[in-house]
Amino acid sequence: MFSGKHRDTGFNLQIAATLAGDLLAVSEPVPGSRHDTFAWGQSHFPEAFAEREKLGDLGYLGTGMHTGRRKPPGRERSAGDNEANRSINTLRAAVERAIAHLKDWKVLATRYRGPLTRFPAVIKTVAALAFHKKGW
Repeated sequence: MFSGKHRDTGFNLQIAATLAGDLLAVSEPVPGSRHDTFAWGQSHFPEAFAEREKLGDLGYLGTGMHTGRRKPPGRERSAGDNEANRSINTLRAAVERAIAHLKDWKVLATRYRGPLTRFPAVIKTVAALAFHKKGW
């Protein structure tokens, strides 16, 4: 999880939240600079949320989630595509707020400088504290 070039840790966390912005689950960190689709597949989320409707950004194309629509090559998006993207992004704003609240914990907002073997335990602890803060 450490990049010698950038001298920093790198990981991808998957976060599930309700449309009200309440945190539902936090995955184990996927080490390295990995794409969202790969990290989604590595997490337990596809099985855990199989029966639910899911929203994601364009990084989750092809995963069965409702995502926005890409701009066609060499053309502009249609008015219908723009409206669909606006609707999805309006719903996703609450999820982005949940992610921002998770980053209120300084250990996730700044560079992690502890032993990398302990990082998954740090993530579990921060998630547990976030749930406790919500009263869950």
